[in-house]
Amino acid sequence: MVSRSYSNLLELATGESPSFGRMNRQIPRIMTVAGLISDIDDDRPESVSSEPSSSSALRDRIIIVANELPIRAQRKSGGGWIFSWDENSLLLQLKDGLGDDDFEVFYVGCLKEDIQVNEQDEVSQILLETFKCVPTFLTQELYTSYYHGFCKQQLWPLFHYMLPLSPDLGGRFNRPLWQAYVSVNKIFADRIMEVINPEDDFVWIHDYHLMVLPTFLRKRFNRVKLGFFLHSPFPSSEIYRTLPIREELLRALLNSDLIGFHTFDYARHFLSCCSRMLGLRYESKRGYIGIEYYGRTISIKILPVGIHMGQLQSVLSLQKTEEKVAELIEQFRDRDRIMLLGVDDMDIFKGISLKLLAMEQLLITHPEWQGKVVLVQIANPARGRGKDVKEVQDETKAAVKRINDTFGKPGYEPVMLIEEPLKFYERVAYYTVAECCLVTAVRDGMNLIPYEYIVSRQGNDKLDKLLGCESSALKKSMLVISEFIGCSPSLSGAIRVNPWNIDAVADAMECALEMEDAEKQLRHEKHFRYVSTHDVGYWARSFLLDLERACRDHVRQRCWGIGFGLSFRVVALDPNFRKLALEHIFSTYKRTKSRAILLDYDGTLMPQASIDKSPTSKCLETLNTLCRDKNNMVFIVSAKSRKKLAEWFGPCENLGIAAEHGYFIRMKQDEEWETSLPVADCYWKQIVQPVMKLYTETTDGSTIEDRETALGWCYEDADPDFGSCQAKELFDHLESVLANEPVTVKSGQNIVEVKPQGVSKGLVAKRLLSAMQEKGTPADFVLCIGDDRSDEDMFKVISSSMEGPLILPRAEIFACTVGRKPSKAKYYLDDPSEIARLMHGLATVSRQNGTLYPSQGA
Repeated sequence: MVSRSYSNLLELATGESPSFGRMNRQIPRIMTVAGLISDIDDDRPESVSSEPSSSSALRDRIIIVANELPIRAQRKSGGGWIFSWDENSLLLQLKDGLGDDDFEVFYVGCLKEDIQVNEQDEVSQILLETFKCVPTFLTQELYTSYYHGFCKQQLWPLFHYMLPLSPDLGGRFNRPLWQAYVSVNKIFADRIMEVINPEDDFVWIHDYHLMVLPTFLRKRFNRVKLGFFLHSPFPSSEIYRTLPIREELLRALLNSDLIGFHTFDYARHFLSCCSRMLGLRYESKRGYIGIEYYGRTISIKILPVGIHMGQLQSVLSLQKTEEKVAELIEQFRDRDRIMLLGVDDMDIFKGISLKLLAMEQLLITHPEWQGKVVLVQIANPARGRGKDVKEVQDETKAAVKRINDTFGKPGYEPVMLIEEPLKFYERVAYYTVAECCLVTAVRDGMNLIPYEYIVSRQGNDKLDKLLGCESSALKKSMLVISEFIGCSPSLSGAIRVNPWNIDAVADAMECALEMEDAEKQLRHEKHFRYVSTHDVGYWARSFLLDLERACRDHVRQRCWGIGFGLSFRVVALDPNFRKLALEHIFSTYKRTKSRAILLDYDGTLMPQASIDKSPTSKCLETLNTLCRDKNNMVFIVSAKSRKKLAEWFGPCENLGIAAEHGYFIRMKQDEEWETSLPVADCYWKQIVQPVMKLYTETTDGSTIEDRETALGWCYEDADPDFGSCQAKELFDHLESVLANEPVTVKSGQNIVEVKPQGVSKGLVAKRLLSAMQEKGTPADFVLCIGDDRSDEDMFKVISSSMEGPLILPRAEIFACTVGRKPSKAKYYLDDPSEIARLMHGLATVSRQNGTLYPSQGA
């Protein structure tokens, strides 16, 4: 297969046009000397063509990036290496699940073995040509700081809810370890650069080891198709916010197009962090959750990973599996022993000691099970290092010894601890014989042990014969699982427990032992149906389908990068949506003779976060200058009351004011207030006020804004998550009680409003343009600026007026929103400070033109 790829990083560094070549070229190694990369800003975003690639491929190409490659390496006795696939790797199973016909898969990651510098070129070539793997070579010192340091001592404990309250409880934040983590992520980006075709390839990054990698890739290719899946839990915002580099990690993840989580809880925690720490909003549209981030929509995927059904079924069919099952039947069943099984890594979060305490409690409270039930605990070697691992091992061994000494007797030990690594077929044999599987982790990302157990219990004809079952008989299995693991929501037939409640776990074990076979069969059937249909292939295809959907708009969007280091992000805009160029509007303003200017107030002239909402003296001076220009008609359009607006803008004699979203309109200070609609009867306030008062009392920080014709419930100072939740509930509540009233319920920025039907800011725009036409001076320049949903009505009226008689055919129209977001406006400015500069510039042009009325008292 021929693929466009960057073949020489030196070309990128020198700014020369990249050359492209075949994938089977030799790849130079990256970083072969010790040291850290301290400057993360030496990558400048590359100017990659925004046109779709003209090259075509028969299959989609996916680059899967993870900490470890799915490769086993064994050194030959005479030198050199033997490489083979690691059949137990999820990444390899993922590829098998996708199928070779539709996808071509490349891998980028580290090898488990240390490769000498003089061997790295040859190893890279072999792995690329034979396995389509691109190895990332790290020095031992750097790998230790990155993996055993930052990943395992800082991120991993925190993501499992362990705060470093003391040096003994998790690792305190360490800046050099963080720099190592960033450096390794950058090296991974360099390796991906060797094989990526940025216009066509999909990149799928796995787990917390590479959380800042999306930033490095997005910096180099603004339109890279990038997905990230977190296999660990994501902690609640109260835990996550203790991390000193919390914003850097969030912003890095948001440089992905799709972010995947195992459960809704993990996704909810991530969304809450984005809301509380970055001020970002998220919403669900047609079943998809999305976060708006600088014009891009980052999709959130919630789907637990599955197992490789084919691999597990093939292992069940092995002769050595049958032999091991026969051995275990003789060891347990033939002696009237019932096996309970636990399979866990030997680490502090798997809850092995809690499981042993529950077993001890079971034997104490139900002595009839003594001599009959055996807990087999398979303890896989820990993946991390440290004192905590040794403590878990010592505590586990002490508990096992205590239980066996207390309840054991000749020929019977109630707990059997297996510490040596078991081959996969041996583990499957234990699954097959066990009557119940126990998973009591206090916090875990996914944990596929229950899935493997269910499929193993389904068995096959030969195993059924060994177990003394008829092939046609219904199978049975029982699960006792912690409610804190990722697979818990998908296994509704399991007995869910709080692993910290020892009595409850012991009761669950007893319940599993006593349960009727018919109910066990029903639970097993339900679980097997789910596990067999939601396998690793289903998970991978579903993720990639959503990734493709999330990237559909890449081609039509205009993108550019802003920010430095890990604050880098891409701004994506519709081709017709662009930033308002001040020089252009100034020159247009200067040559036009009949101008309409409509300005929102909150969030436009005045920042939303301001405590004092009254206009500054500089703002009033600028507005007064614009109003004194005889070619201008200037309007403030606000949701505020007419009394408040008249008080604030008293110095501006010629300023038009539209209060309460345009219900009240005053063309000039010396004119009477008009109403855009017939005078409303506000009897409906008697219905709304008690409802809003109820929500105000239960939502700390919320207030009621009572205006003449409208009521607003403001939650700007409330907790972001709770305020938003309450606002949605209030919105539905009000729509229900006001269904037959002549009012509308609107949801705005931190506010829920009730106002008379038909009132909108669009009426103000229409009224102003009509007044100018009636005077014989139809507008040849229209500037309309707003930041909220209510301002979209003005943009809509102005856009539609271009086809009608209200403005001149060649009028210059500037509909401008504040911030980059979906809008009917064609222009945007970033924030109120830029609006202030624009207004000041227009006022300066008016002074230079000499078209100002004399000021009062002149």
